[in-house]
Amino acid sequence: MVPHGGGGGGGGGEFGPAGVFSARFPDGVGTLCGGGGWDPGEATDDTQMAVLVGESLLEHGGLDLPDVFDRFRRWAAGGPKDIGLQTEDVLTNGEPWDLAAALHFQLNGRAAGNGSLMRATTPAVYFAHAGRPATMAAARRIAALTHGDRAAWEGTAVFHELVRVALTGDDPLAAVPGALAEVHADHRARWATVLAPDWHPGLATEFNGAVWPCLGTALWALRTTGTFERALASAVDVGGDTDTVAAVTGGLAGAVYGIGAVPDRWTDPLHVPLPGYGDRRLATADLLTLAARLDTEGPRAT
Repeated sequence: MVPHGGGGGGGGGEFGPAGVFSARFPDGVGTLCGGGGWDPGEATDDTQMAVLVGESLLEHGGLDLPDVFDRFRRWAAGGPKDIGLQTEDVLTNGEPWDLAAALHFQLNGRAAGNGSLMRATTPAVYFAHAGRPATMAAARRIAALTHGDRAAWEGTAVFHELVRVALTGDDPLAAVPGALAEVHADHRARWATVLAPDWHPGLATEFNGAVWPCLGTALWALRTTGTFERALASAVDVGGDTDTVAAVTGGLAGAVYGIGAVPDRWTDPLHVPLPGYGDRRLATADLLTLAARLDTEGPRAT
């Protein structure tokens, strides 16, 4: 898991212009300096929801969708500083866990936001040892709790698979064709476009709050840089929905480079408040424990 709040991690530049990271840190050494309503090192909704998914998986020994949804709903009722409009509507419309997202999609016709991707690192780690079919299937089911558009399910499934590959020590970029082969046929061509080796954020046809350019930007940042820090800096410099683009990039780059590549100046001030859960506040040590348990306690392929 990777910090993605508090300024240098993406939260402080959210919905800002392109070049926001380079402008703030011309020497390339980013810090979690706060901004945009976030305290230095304070995690955004992306990390908060990822923690909720991870803790549910561990406490229930697997995927309990009603429990995950209930945790999301409790968090949303707790007044988080930031919550996506679509996610907020789904979690507060009073509908049951298995209908809320679908009904939202039916009424609005648009539900391909990147909110299903932003929280996906924890379940991607948990299901990584279960193999490609299992991790992609789990991704779709978790994504569908808040996003009724299959495009979001498929993008989250691809992310799960690429994290799985990276955690085995293989190249996730080389694994893209194999992941695309598992994408639903109705969505494969569009995903193939944004995950292609020659795609870059300048070719995006939607704002990066949408699922396609968000994941596409994460792969582009990984492909065009050589370190964890540079991948995150490039992702944030794209501008727009920087905290989520950085969250997705950080999850993937973290799986590639490992925790040792994350600088202390990012991990030392990191803290994750959990609205709706009293005064709970996770620090880096708590996140490392959570990550280790997700890695060791997840299901294994037979």
